[in-house]
Amino acid sequence: QVQVVESGGGLVQAGGSLRLSCVASGSIFSANAMGWYRQASGKQRELVARITSGGGTNYADSVKGRFTISRDNAKNMVYLQMNSLKPEDTAVYFCNAAWPGGYYRGTYYPQYNYWGQGTQVTVSS
Repeated sequence: QVQVVESGGGLVQAGGSLRLSCVASGSIFSANAMGWYRQASGKQRELVARITSGGGTNYADSVKGRFTISRDNAKNMVYLQMNSLKPEDTAVYFCNAAWPGGYYRGTYYPQYNYWGQGTQVTVSS
């Protein structure tokens, strides 16, 4: 069984900062990519930032220069440092752990894609 658990959301004023944390535990391993997505009320879920096991990152254009994703492979944790927050960043933020399927250290692992329950981030103007 796999658990993905986020923490660190809350209410902050525009221009402030928050740091989200996520831990993935269970039948999961550090080679997977991990990412943060968000879903605002009435909108579709969108990618915020993603990081590979090797540290490669990609960000949504709307958060570049303000948000930083990082990970601790030994702990299967991923973080999202959010600075200069804007009201339009208000959303439920979800952590994701994904593996496309393939060999890792000589062993085949099937595809998986796990989500956390989400954490609310609210930015007031």
